[in-house]
Amino acid sequence: MAYLLVIGTRKGLFTARSEDRRAWEVNGPHRLDEANDAGMSPVYTVGINPYTGRLLAGTESWHFGPSVWHSDDRGDTWSEPGTPPIAFPEDTGASLTRAWQFAFGPDPDTVYAGVEPHALFRSSDGGDSFDLVRALWDHPHRSNWFPGAGGAAIHTVLPGVLGAGRRSPEALTVAMSTGGVYQTEDGGASWAPANRGISAGFLPDEEPEYGQCVHKVAAASDGSFYAQNHHGVYRSAAPADDGWTRIEEGLPTDFGFAMVTHPHRPGTALNFPVVSQEVHFPPDHRLSAYRTDDGGDSWRPVNRGLPEDPYFGIVLRDAACTDGADVPGFYFGTRSGDVYAITDDGERWHQVAAHLPDVLCVRAGQV
Repeated sequence: MAYLLVIGTRKGLFTARSEDRRAWEVNGPHRLDEANDAGMSPVYTVGINPYTGRLLAGTESWHFGPSVWHSDDRGDTWSEPGTPPIAFPEDTGASLTRAWQFAFGPDPDTVYAGVEPHALFRSSDGGDSFDLVRALWDHPHRSNWFPGAGGAAIHTVLPGVLGAGRRSPEALTVAMSTGGVYQTEDGGASWAPANRGISAGFLPDEEPEYGQCVHKVAAASDGSFYAQNHHGVYRSAAPADDGWTRIEEGLPTDFGFAMVTHPHRPGTALNFPVVSQEVHFPPDHRLSAYRTDDGGDSWRPVNRGLPEDPYFGIVLRDAACTDGADVPGFYFGTRSGDVYAITDDGERWHQVAAHLPDVLCVRAGQV
C-alpha cells in the first residue's frame, strides 16, 4: 500500500509519496498551469476524494484570481474547468475570495466547498462545477457573521454527521469564523446554529446563540465532535445542538487552530497549541503535538522526533490530518515549512519535508 500527501503552501502545491510512511519522495512545486503563475500561487485547501481518488486544489492566482484545479492521476497533471467552477450568482453581489475546505460524499460525485465570504457550495460532478447552497447564504444570521483574523470563511465541512448517534446522508455540519457551528438535517434546505456551551469572550454576551470564532471542528468515529475555538477546546459527546464541554485542562494553552481525530477510536484526538491570539508561537518555543485517548479528560505531549531547539512555526487550521488507514497515520505541516508524519502504533514523528514555503493545508490518503 502506498500513501500520498498533498501539501498546499503559500507558494504552490507539493506532493509526497511513501510505502512505509517514514521515507518520503517529495515532488513540487507543481506547475498547475504552465501558461501563468498559478503553480506558485497560494493553495489554501486541498482534498482527496476517497471514492474516486481525484485531487482538488483551491488556488489563488494574484493575476487570474481564485479557482479550483483537479488531478485524476495522483497529482502528475492538473486541469482547470473552462469556466470558473465556483462563482456567486449575480444577485448575491458577492465574489469568491478563496476556497477554504473541500469535503466529499455521501456519493462519489458530491463535493462540498466551504469558501470566503461565508458560503457553502455543492458539486454533483466531482468538482467540475459548483452551485451555491442558497438556504445558508440567505440565513437571517448572515448580517452578523463577521470576518475573523483569518477571513470570513466556512473552513469546516462535515457531511453526514450531526453529533454522537446522529448520522444521515441528508445531514451536514459546518463551522465558520466568526459565526460558529451550523447544521442541517434536510440536505441544506434549512440550517440551525449548534453552539451551546462554546464561549465568545470577545463579545458582550459571552455565550451567544451564534457568533463564536470556531477555528476547527473534527468528527470522531462515533460522530462526536472536537473543536478548537478562539480560546477554548471543546467536545460534544451528545448531538452538537445539545451543547459542548470544555476539555483544555492539561494543555499548555487553550488557543490554537488545528484539531484531528482518530478515524477508529472515538476518544482519541490531536491538538496543536499556540501561545495566544497575540503571540502566534508554540508554547515555550517548542513545536508540540498533544494527544488525548480519553475524550479530552487528559492530554499528553507527543514530541519525539520534533525539533528540540527554539521553533517559531505553528500549525494552521487545515494543516493537520489523518490518512484514515487501519493503522492510521497522522500528519501536520507548519508555517516554517516543515511536514511531519507519525503512525498510530508509534511515538516518534518522522520528517516528510523541510524548508517548504508556509504550509497552509495538508491532506493524506492511500493510493
